[in-house]
Amino acid sequence: MIRTRFSPSPTGMLHLGNVRAALFSVLYAKKMNGQFILRIEDTDVVRSDEKFSDILQTDLQWLGIHWQEGPGVGGPHAPYFQSQRHEIYAKYYDKLEQLGLAYPCFCSDHELALNRKLQLSRGQPPRYPGTCFKLTKEDVAAKIAEGKKPALRFHVPLKKSIDFVDAVKGAQHFNSDDIGDFIIRRAEGTASFMFCNAIDDSLMGVTQVLRGEDHLANTPRQLMILESLNLHTPKYGHLSLITSDDGAKLSKRGESFSLHDLHNEGYLPKAILNYLSRLSHTYEQNKLMSFEELANDFHLEKLSRSSARFDRNQLLHWQKEAVMAMDIKDVWPWLGDEIKNKVPADLQDAFIDVVRPNICFPSEASEWVTILFSPKLDLDEEKINLLKTADEAFFKTLLEAVAQHGTDIKTILNDVKQKLNVSGKNLFMPVRIALTGQQHGPELPQIVNLLGKDRMQKRFEQALEIVRAN
Repeated sequence: MIRTRFSPSPTGMLHLGNVRAALFSVLYAKKMNGQFILRIEDTDVVRSDEKFSDILQTDLQWLGIHWQEGPGVGGPHAPYFQSQRHEIYAKYYDKLEQLGLAYPCFCSDHELALNRKLQLSRGQPPRYPGTCFKLTKEDVAAKIAEGKKPALRFHVPLKKSIDFVDAVKGAQHFNSDDIGDFIIRRAEGTASFMFCNAIDDSLMGVTQVLRGEDHLANTPRQLMILESLNLHTPKYGHLSLITSDDGAKLSKRGESFSLHDLHNEGYLPKAILNYLSRLSHTYEQNKLMSFEELANDFHLEKLSRSSARFDRNQLLHWQKEAVMAMDIKDVWPWLGDEIKNKVPADLQDAFIDVVRPNICFPSEASEWVTILFSPKLDLDEEKINLLKTADEAFFKTLLEAVAQHGTDIKTILNDVKQKLNVSGKNLFMPVRIALTGQQHGPELPQIVNLLGKDRMQKRFEQALEIVRAN
């Protein structure tokens, strides 16, 4: 059975690069009738925060990403928080030490920095030179007696070729001599990402890992760990990075790209799913697709090796598509009670029909509530100047027509056209500005249906007062 996973660290909000890795993992599992696992990698005690763990789970579920194993669900490989799995890791640390493949390292950060600087000055790749590998048991015991706390390093064998086929990037080759011994347990006793990530993938039966290409260099290290312990190794696929407009990699510091922020801005899950699914993955259908459709048409071989640029305009395109596709019963929960309560009950369905083509977010719907149901428009200088393209006679004629024809805007406009010999933009723009204060928006018949006769009259009277005063 295909088993995929997403293993975020709770050190901040989920950025879209991480969300896409989760999405591709769950789409692939869904397509292959497999299982998707959520695992929280919270071994970094300094930076990890339980609140971020709660938020990321809530955000993933809101987006429609659900896991068959993990926090809140359980499963045969619990616990799914790495901070609760230290005893499991300890067993494998002991085994590696017994095999002579791991050893304590007492080198300080300062010593390591000096060594890296020296290697770089000699034109050598910076890697650990194996200083503490030479320590005897007596040396180690003496340093521990002095109160020094060692990290634990994995001993990389010399002249070993590490080869694997990446699901995205194809055949990969690494030479162990270019890697150097690396830390698998920190000095304070917590497991490093390199170690616990690999161990848990194996023990949880993960068959396919999909993650960012910034992890590609970690893969040979993790393969060596698993091979040394005679543990199952998953297949790997490294996704091209998503970059911002300036070409920089998206990160947790990029709050504008946070899933949590997009949720709060009013983006719909279906819009985000359709946008992210197409970042470095090709779909033949360029239409709004359901989660099931996205999964059915997901193929590892269609993943691109080229980086993808975050394009907010494209995200807005899918947001617009998602808004238009919403069932009307789902629109009000999205807009919120504050907006709903400002719209007369008998006009609520009509309000949605009118404004939906003109909005992408609840905040824009709120603006239209103000425009359509406020007793008086607040017009800026630009809008006042547009009103002044008409004169007093124009708005007096409009008021006479409203008194005679009510909300029959077509007849009203025809009256003004015939009596004043005005047409086109000179006819429609002053009317639109007077009624809505906007140059664009819903069709005028829809507008007047919501305004009603009395509010129409007040809007035209306000416009007449402005023209007279200027």
